[in-house]
Amino acid sequence: MRRTVLMILIPLALSACANQGLRDLRTNSKGPDEFMISPAGPLQEPASYSTLPPPTPGQANLTDRSALSEGVTAFGGNPQALQGGIDARDGALVNHANRKGVTPGIRTILAEADADFRRRKGRLTQIRIVPVDRYEQAYRRQALDASAEAARWRRAGARTPSSPPRDTRFNPS
Repeated sequence: MRRTVLMILIPLALSACANQGLRDLRTNSKGPDEFMISPAGPLQEPASYSTLPPPTPGQANLTDRSALSEGVTAFGGNPQALQGGIDARDGALVNHANRKGVTPGIRTILAEADADFRRRKGRLTQIRIVPVDRYEQAYRRQALDASAEAARWRRAGARTPSSPPRDTRFNPS
């Protein structure tokens, strides 16, 4: 009896040490979601109150931050290009990407297909004693081994300039 209990408890204890990664973003907390808070810029007094634009209820304030424009700026882009359509410099790229047509609502279609795929994969895995990375579990067969893929492309003669060198050992010479 004691041996049976140990055979059950040891794997459970070891499985609790598994690295779950950042994929399971659910929270058990009943508190506020800190990612829903949008920081605002500091209040500023205008040089002249008579030159202020008219109020626009429900629209952004002058001091509101824009995550999208801040991201574009951080990556060296032009945040003013977000105001209009496609920047002239990117027109050729967009035309090339659209050359075979565009499926309207593709994000919704893919999200529904992905939810259906995960639901089918998770039918028999709903009850677990310990937490499991559902993402890795569902997509295990579709995952790529980066090292094996790099080796395969190298054997085929393709240049892999951004891959790590073949010999990653430290060589002091």
